[in-house]
Amino acid sequence: MPLYYQLARQLEAAIQRGTPAAGSLLGNEVELAGRLGLSRPTVRQAIQTLVDKGLLVRRRGVGTQVVHSQVKRPLELTSLYDDLESAGQCPTTLVLHNAVEPADAEVAAALGIAEGGGVHRLERLRLTHGRPVAVLCNHIPEGLLDLDTARLESTGLYRMMRAAGITLHSARQSVGARSAGAGEAERLDEPAGAALLTMRRTAYDDTGRAVEYGTHIYRASGYAFEFQLLVRP
Repeated sequence: MPLYYQLARQLEAAIQRGTPAAGSLLGNEVELAGRLGLSRPTVRQAIQTLVDKGLLVRRRGVGTQVVHSQVKRPLELTSLYDDLESAGQCPTTLVLHNAVEPADAEVAAALGIAEGGGVHRLERLRLTHGRPVAVLCNHIPEGLLDLDTARLESTGLYRMMRAAGITLHSARQSVGARSAGAGEAERLDEPAGAALLTMRRTAYDDTGRAVEYGTHIYRASGYAFEFQLLVRP
């Protein structure tokens, strides 16, 4: 196993444990190489490996900084906000769009409403430690929920639903991957063409009513879905 790979694995494990913490600065390559007794090219390659994974970032005039550990999200009916908060990732939200619009054919079919009927469309940028993680686009049946922008920027959508007495029961979801377009890459602070994870979900309450249709994109360098697979007897 190459030395740079061994070093990258050790650094990644330390970051996952929270030491060094998000926002911490690593020493420069010369200092690290001297302290670890390794060559500078080995240290440089290890650092680049973690930069490519989204765990480190090089900032001009600052140095190499720990961003955060990759967010691993189980495929359960939970909100991204709750998952990030549970992982200690300090989520914040910027509402990009919040308005009632006519439902197109795709949204109408997902929510079981008439095409052209009113639907509340939300678009939000979700960040952790100040860095973008995902762009979330959600469609909610008109009148279902008071979607106040200030509240949306301080809590999660599913928390707001639960507070309004809506009991989430199940969802139909698909997960995929594609390359980022120029606008998506800019919002997520990624290079154009970077890998994205995608998720499409329709959530239902305990009466079987569709209460939300979402299409989300995530930075693949900092986000992963976890599957648990069982063998049927």
